[in-house]
Parts: sequence; C-alpha cells; structure tokens
Amino acid sequence: MSVTIKDVAKKAGVSPSTVSRVLSNNTRISRETSQRVRDVMEELGYHPNIMAKSLVSRTTESICVILPKPAEELFLNMFFMELIRGIVTQANRSGYDVLISSGGSEQEEIEAVSRLLKGKRVDGAILLYSRKDDQVVEFLKNNQFPFVLVGRSEKFPDILSVDNDNVQAAYDAAKHLISLGHQRIGFVSGPPNHIVSRDRMKGYVTALEEAGLEKRKEWIVEGEFLQESGYRAMSFFMNLPERPTPLVVVDDLVSLGVLRGLYELGYKVPEDLCIVSFNNLSIAELSTPPVSSMDIGIYNLGYTASQALIQSIQHEGERQFQKRHIIPHRLVIRESSLYSPPKKP
Repeated sequence: MSVTIKDVAKKAGVSPSTVSRVLSNNTRISRETSQRVRDVMEELGYHPNIMAKSLVSRTTESICVILPKPAEELFLNMFFMELIRGIVTQANRSGYDVLISSGGSEQEEIEAVSRLLKGKRVDGAILLYSRKDDQVVEFLKNNQFPFVLVGRSEKFPDILSVDNDNVQAAYDAAKHLISLGHQRIGFVSGPPNHIVSRDRMKGYVTALEEAGLEKRKEWIVEGEFLQESGYRAMSFFMNLPERPTPLVVVDDLVSLGVLRGLYELGYKVPEDLCIVSFNNLSIAELSTPPVSSMDIGIYNLGYTASQALIQSIQHEGERQFQKRHIIPHRLVIRESSLYSPPKKP
C-alpha cells in the first residue's frame, strides 16, 4: 500500500496541510519543521503525486531548457554542458525538474517551447543564447510566458536575462595582447547573427581603435562555435602576405581547431602566433600549449538563469525583480599568449 500525505503528517506530528506547504516550499514553514517533514518523507519512501499537485497549485514545478541546435551537435561544445550543469543544480535545490528540448531552426524552437508551455508541461523556459531579431524571444515575450535569456536581446532590453559584459571582456582580451607589444591583432569570431559574436567583435575593435592600431577586414574571420571553424581559419590567416601575430578567438572549442591547424601547418604557439580565447573550459588548460582564456563563469550563468526564472515564477506579480544579471569575467593567462613580438629597429 502506498504511503499517503496523511501518513507523513502523522509520523512527523504535523497536519496534512503543513506537509503540503513543505512540498510547495512555502516560506512560512520553519526550517526545522520543513526538515523534519522531509526526513519522514524519505524514511517512509513518500513521493508526491505530481499531476495531482499541479492541479491544485497550478504549477508543474518544472522548467525547460531550449537548445538552439540539435543536441548531438550542441554537446560537442562543453560550454553548454557546464551551463546546463548550473541550471540543473539550482533547479534541483529549488525543487524543480528540468526538461530539455531542441530545434534545428528557430521555427522548431518556437514549436517546442509552445508545446511545453501551452500544454502546461513546464512553468517557464530558459534560452541558451540570443540572436539578432530572435523570433523565439519575440514569441515568448508576446505570449507573456515566463522565460529567461542567457545573453542579451537588442529588441527587448527589458526582459529577464543573464549575461556577461562581452564587450568589455573582448576589450580586455585584446588589451592584454596590446600590452605585450602586438600591433597586428586578428579575430576569429562566431556567427554574425549571434549577439555574443557582435558584442565581442565590438570590444575587440574598440581596443584596437583606442590604441591607434590598424583593423583590417582580412584579419577577421567569422564561423561557427565549432573546432572546424578555427581549423579552417588557419589556412586563411597563415597564407596572408601580412598576417596577424596574435588572435582573439571567440570560444575555446574554436581555439582547439586553431591549434590543430597551426600544428599541421608547422607553426608554433606562442612563438609564431599568440592566442587568447573565451570560456576557460578544461580543454583550454589541457591543450598544448595551455591557452589563455577569458573565464566568464559559465556555471554561474546557468545557476543564476535558473534562479532568476524560478523566482519570477514563484513570486509573479508580487514584486519587481532585477531584470538583467551580469556575471563577472576574468582573464586566465597561460602559455599561449606569453610572447612579445620582436621590436622593429
């Protein structure tokens, strides 16, 4: 015979309504009482009926993460794994489950989020990055669904979002190379329709302009957040009559492709080309040589996004929330950028 809420209440010495409040994380219940009830639930092996609970509370205590690409492609980049780790950790601590859905196009993403939210299968959604004229953001905004964006929306600056100051981060990366005496600085960027690519490009350009350095079109290559993009970029860069001496690379996975391309072409890092990348994934530290990388607090991005969304769901209409959360960044300097070019006589 299955354990009921009344069995838990009797064993814990509280009323069934108190057990219900503990299950819904009601802040009026003391920490001591809440812990006692949860201990009894674990002892008796009690699991609440989620469907019945959602009918009463009108919540599912579930959120969804919408992947912007098919999972098999997206998870090649450990950035998203670390981001989701932060999301899931915080959601579990808040008593929420996490569903993951993906789409191969913006329309498929809209269909996925519409199915989950209109079908009352989740209470809100997390979008993992933003694009210029993002139709998914517009759909969620217009339909007044609870959601948080990991990134920044140009069209809807007032939405709930968690991000880095990517302009400043790229500026800092370029300034590090400038401080070492480099003057011909290249940039391996991401997709031009992604806001993060545009912001990091802006920071790179600003640093060069402030230093009075030349910015050439051929010193900038755009691609995807994939190793192959960095690999292909090297065939182009290293055949230029006057090539850059360092590169700012938009992502650690892309920088891995840069290293592979340089190795196959017979060039050494940092002697022939210095590299500064972004995200500070484990592959940056384990690469040969270790890659200088901008730590953007990926886990904290996910954790804060989950926390902000759940708070907005639980306290909807009660009070005003901070809409934009900025996670700080720091440059981790390693061997790949520790080289100064010879000074001209």
